Amino acid sequence: GVFYEVIQSFPGVEENVRVDSHVNSHRWRRHSESLKSVDTNRASMGQDSSEPGGFTDLLLEEGHDNTTQIEEDTDHNYYTSRTYGPYDSTSRDLWVNIDQMEKDKVKIHGILSNTHRQAARVNLSFDFPFYGHFLREITVATGGFIYTGEVVHRMLTATQYIAPLMANFDPSVSRNSTVRYFDNGTALVVQWDHVHLQDNYNLGSFTFQATLLNDGRIIFGYKEIPVAVTQISSTNHPVKVGLSDAFVVVHRIQQIPNVRRRTIYEYHRVELQMSKITNLSAVEMIPLPTCLQFTSCGPCVTAQIGFNCSWCSKLQRCSSGFDRHRQDWVDSGCPEESKDKICEKNIDTTETPPYSTSTLLPTTTKFRVLTTTRGSTSSHLPTSLPTEDDTKIALHLKDNGASTDDSAAEKKGGTLHAGLIVGILVLVLIVAAAVLVTVYMYHHPTSAASLFFIERRPSRWPAMKFRRGSGHPAYAEVEPVGEKEGFIVSEQC
Repeated sequence: GVFYEVIQSFPGVEENVRVDSHVNSHRWRRHSESLKSVDTNRASMGQDSSEPGGFTDLLLEEGHDNTTQIEEDTDHNYYTSRTYGPYDSTSRDLWVNIDQMEKDKVKIHGILSNTHRQAARVNLSFDFPFYGHFLREITVATGGFIYTGEVVHRMLTATQYIAPLMANFDPSVSRNSTVRYFDNGTALVVQWDHVHLQDNYNLGSFTFQATLLNDGRIIFGYKEIPVAVTQISSTNHPVKVGLSDAFVVVHRIQQIPNVRRRTIYEYHRVELQMSKITNLSAVEMIPLPTCLQFTSCGPCVTAQIGFNCSWCSKLQRCSSGFDRHRQDWVDSGCPEESKDKICEKNIDTTETPPYSTSTLLPTTTKFRVLTTTRGSTSSHLPTSLPTEDDTKIALHLKDNGASTDDSAAEKKGGTLHAGLIVGILVLVLIVAAAVLVTVYMYHHPTSAASLFFIERRPSRWPAMKFRRGSGHPAYAEVEPVGEKEGFIVSEQC
């Protein structure tokens, strides 16, 4: 990964973040021409050849076979992707012509359009479902991708991204380069216009976009790709096309009290075939049902959606155990509870998933297995090494998942600290009470409490001061000369 500078006054950019990326990259594909008839709920109306600024700015060479061939990837688990070639009319239909949209809603980001390796936050006007989680904020980066994580850190290219074409783009090298976005209330379009690669300017300019729709669909549109994506160098910047999501785990550092450090674990990644990314091509990713959509126990435990859904009564949440709420799931003891899969009430199976497709069904349910850097076992070997950062805290897997090593000790330590605080408070109260009693006795020597201590003093009592009359105080030195039946006897008295 590479480091990005995050702008626009983020509340806080985490510096001590470690990213572990362990996913299984096995892929399965099939080609089908019958998918052409499927309704794609297009993101925008198609552009005719007479309209400026549309796909027809780039002319197709004559004599090519324009037979429709759509590639479907069914190994994503969370998404089904469809890739449309340059000769398919759907590619043209899926492209959103920002130039013809309402001018007041199209925004050119001035900083991103004139800098390199910068990222800025963009607020959405709608809830966007991403891996079953609803997002209202994203982070747009100059490098051709969108960061979707809640924890903002500098290594944005590692995971939690939507990448139509992640590469080392530098909009500052050309005056024609811009980063624009458009939000109409149901869709957000982010477009990288005429951007160049910093380390290879002569390859030409790239123009592409990513569209996020409120039903969870994600569309990548490519208008201008001057070279094969597989030829773009990844030496100075990762080159990726696809999606990724991860969960965050907060660690307690034993050596430094009251300090937490976050570790991000990637639990799933969609890697699209880069050789299919060409001029006038498009990719549509349709979300598949997830466990998070179920709001009651019955439909959760009986769901047949390709995930091992479990219900946690403490959190009132359905989950496979691998999503952005992973730490809450483990800390609340949900892995142990989910083993029984018994609902307290009668099972209700009337709930239906919000994301469903009647024409496309996944043909395989191969899960990606998360592994850690130490002390863990897995049914699949990781295909990539973890990205090292300045964090040296590792995570162990418990109950077939990740949990912190210090969880039990932290709970015990919390009880001990509470008892210590209570003891200190009691001691302070006792000392304060003693001071108050002493002050009272000093100023009221004839009170019952004072006489009580005077009567029980076993030895000689020092000189005492008495007030006399209502005028100015007068003092009489009382010299004790003897004791009789518990009373002090003085000649002067």
